Parts: sequence; structure tokens; C-alpha cells
Amino acid sequence: MLKQRVITAIVLLAVLLGTLLAPGPWPLVVLLTILAACALWEWLRLTWPRQPAASPMLLAILLAAGLSSVAYQWLAPDPAQWSINLQSLINHGLLPTVALLWIFIATGMVFQGNSTERSGGGWLSLFGILAIIAVWAALVQLFLTRGAGFLVSLLALIWIADIAAYFTGKAIGKHKLAPKVSPGKTWEGAVGGVLGAATWVLATAYWPGSFGAVLSEQWPWWLVLALAIFLAAISIVGDLFESLLKRRAGVKDSSQLLPGHGGVFDRIDALLPVAPIALLLTGVWL
Repeated sequence: MLKQRVITAIVLLAVLLGTLLAPGPWPLVVLLTILAACALWEWLRLTWPRQPAASPMLLAILLAAGLSSVAYQWLAPDPAQWSINLQSLINHGLLPTVALLWIFIATGMVFQGNSTERSGGGWLSLFGILAIIAVWAALVQLFLTRGAGFLVSLLALIWIADIAAYFTGKAIGKHKLAPKVSPGKTWEGAVGGVLGAATWVLATAYWPGSFGAVLSEQWPWWLVLALAIFLAAISIVGDLFESLLKRRAGVKDSSQLLPGHGGVFDRIDALLPVAPIALLLTGVWL
């Protein structure tokens, strides 16, 4: 199992690195579109009111087609007016709305910890659609406007928070963070993850073009620290929220698309709330 997990991780990192280093933006945009469609299919399989159903797959295919059309316009030398209007609607309407849903609704559900209640599947499915569109739009725009280094430094914030939380929790974790949702996670681990992410953001403030550097250009250091802590915390909420959905659905993984890792949703759950908020904080949307 460990060997399979390592091989899959290496392949995923190689694919991501290849798309980031490609001479044009299309390889990464295509990868993000495929991942978005897969993640939506997995999310809807966990929340769709009627099971089994073909609707999650159909909606995922429609999403991929729609996002591809939008990307074609956003990358065009002279994009159509409708795509410009759509971009403004996403940045000024959808992203702030999704950010608020993560901060208040998703966080509240996680700490309420009701993992046996199956009501509200329709609303949770709608949230999934909005959240996937938001993270796709945020990542595409951040890449197009800030570049690969910025995107890697943002992803590293999430990876470092996750790794630091895991090892801190294993070493000194005693107090359960959300026992009804994810019994293995502890408050000590969460604090370790937050400190790791905050350290990363402050350290990369001297890396030109990184997420930390861009934040430091726009906000005082103490607020950059506070924002880093907040983003690390909300990444944990994203992880726990997916665990809640899986417990409600009675499954261990969102799918088996990634051998040894479960599904795409399992790999990007922490990124879902972070990317839209990161775009709002760095002013790309203005």
C-alpha cells in the first residue's frame, strides 16, 4: 500500500511540475479542468440526495465542458465580452460567497460534528458545484497573473500545514480536534500545522513573486502572519469537511481514482477553501 501511495504521489508531482513548466498555460489549465471535474463527481457522489444516480457524472462532464469554454476565452488574445463579464461575476460575487460559506457554514458543520445526518444533500451538492468552480477560477487566474512560482508557494503552504500537523499530532497530540468527524486529528497537530504554514509564509516573504512576498507587499507583517494562520486554519476546515461528507456517506475515500490516495477530492480538500481566499487577499480579482 505504501509503495503504491509513493508511486502515485511521484506521478502526480511529475505531471504537476510538467504542466507548470510547459511553455504555455494550456497544459495546467487542462489539468485543473480534469481535476475539477473529477472532484465534483466525487463530491456529488457523497452528497447527492438519491443514490445511486447518474447525475453526478453528467454534471461533472458538463462542468468540464463549461470550464473549457471559459478557459478558451480567458486565454484568447481578444476574449468575448461575455467571458469578461463572467470573470467579474465570479471574482466579485462567487468567490466572496464561497469564502463566506467555508468560513461560517462549513466550519460550523465541522465543529457541530453531526456525521449521521443525511439531510441537506441538495444544498451540499450545490455548495460543491460552487466550491469547485471557485477553486478552478481562482487557481487559473492566480497562475495566469502571478505565475508558476506563486502557485507552487501557495500549494506549499497547504502541504507544509498538512505535514506539520501530521507529525506534531503523532508526536504530542492528545486533545481531539473533531472526534466525531476525524478522530485522528488533534488540537496539538492543528497548532503545529498552523505554525508550520505561518513560518513558510513569513520565510517566503523574501522570495520574489511568491505568495508570501505578494502578501507582504500589500499588508503589514503582523497582518501577513494573521492571514497565514487563518489560511492554515481554513485548510484544516476543508480537510475536516470532506471527512464529514465521507462519514455521512459511509465511505472511506471519495473514490479510487488515485491508487493509494483515494480520490481527487481527498487530495485537494484543503485547497478548496484556501485558493479563492488567496485570490481575494492578493488583489488579482480587482
